[in-house]
Amino acid sequence: MPIAEDPAQRPPGEEPDPFADLVLDEDFVKGASVKEQSGRSRMLAAKWKREPPQEEQAWRPPTEIRRRRFGRRAKAADPWGNPQRRAKPNWQAPVFVLLTIAVVAAALNVNGLHSWYLDHVGSTPDRGIGALPVSPKPVITQAPETAKPTAAPSTDAPLTPTVAQPWLGSPAESWPAGADAIVLPDAKAMGVFDKDQVAAQLKTAKNFLVAANLDPAVLAGGNPQAALDLLNPSSRKVAEQELAHPDTQHNPINLFSRFNPRTAIPAGDVVKLQGRMWLDDDGEQGVVVHTDYTFVYAVVPGPEQFKPLPPSSPGPSPSDTTGAKSVAWVQLDPHAEVTREIVRRVADFRFADPDKYEVQDGKLSLLHWQGTRDNNYCDSDDGWLEPYFKPLPGSDSSAGEGSGTPVDPYDRSKPIPNDDTDKCGTLSRS
Repeated sequence: MPIAEDPAQRPPGEEPDPFADLVLDEDFVKGASVKEQSGRSRMLAAKWKREPPQEEQAWRPPTEIRRRRFGRRAKAADPWGNPQRRAKPNWQAPVFVLLTIAVVAAALNVNGLHSWYLDHVGSTPDRGIGALPVSPKPVITQAPETAKPTAAPSTDAPLTPTVAQPWLGSPAESWPAGADAIVLPDAKAMGVFDKDQVAAQLKTAKNFLVAANLDPAVLAGGNPQAALDLLNPSSRKVAEQELAHPDTQHNPINLFSRFNPRTAIPAGDVVKLQGRMWLDDDGEQGVVVHTDYTFVYAVVPGPEQFKPLPPSSPGPSPSDTTGAKSVAWVQLDPHAEVTREIVRRVADFRFADPDKYEVQDGKLSLLHWQGTRDNNYCDSDDGWLEPYFKPLPGSDSSAGEGSGTPVDPYDRSKPIPNDDTDKCGTLSRS
């Protein structure tokens, strides 16, 4: 194996080697007094010698909010220095709060809101019936009848009705209006008809009542053609004869509500009504639909004051439609006084088996009908409803007035008289 040789001895008189005991370890490197520059330092020194560096601004973090010129609000930046979009203010919540407060305040003072509307807005020109009616107390709409009433409606303080408020002081103010007030009973199978057929018959009976008593064109004097089309031929012939040749015993106003456009004009298209409809099984003859309704109409005088005419001058025929549409939507003074015509109709319609009887399927037959017309001129058998208005100056104030014991036209608890003894009785209210 190799053997290490002993170190040679230093010749006598020779200076010792200063690096003989030097150890190049980490402590030696850290303790060096002179350090060699790195390559990057030498490169930058050479570059700055050619291009002296410019003075730099103090460094600021990129997310710092900086003030803009002219004192404008500073822009915010994200951690990468990109400007951030400022969130838009939420304006919806305050608006909804204000609207809620306004609605609640209006609900707590409905009458005050109506009064403000009357004072600042006035009438409604497109309808011609003025502003919304303002009642002295809140009015709750009654439900249609489901059974015969046991007493007359309560009596309110007498008030003067106008075109804008035609139902003031009347029980009709709380009655339902229009076709929705005619509620059909539950259909059930009867005789040869199943449940669906009976339901269709009930709907046909309602359509007849609507076409005969609620159609604005018919009320203004038009021909009730839609109602006539729902009748079987035999019943239709009777109705058409009454329209063409009305008299005391055969008056079409027992079936149809129509005003002579020369003497009375409907004050708007709203009709108040109360009543009910019910079913009966008529055995082999079919199904009978019973109806009992009271209709209330608000009207103003027409261009001519009604007075009973001699037979030789009956006025326009009830089947004449001239002028009906022209007056249906006439603009009226909302402050003009109106009168109310109260008409009660009791009618029974039969639907017979078309396999056994000469009837058309789906058409109704008139079985029995009668009615009363209150606040109507006496001796007005010309085929029109002729409301009684205040007499004109200089006219006979007693003409057309009734006499006898006053009757309540809104009392539906009593049946309609079978005779004409109360035809021209006085009214306790209208």
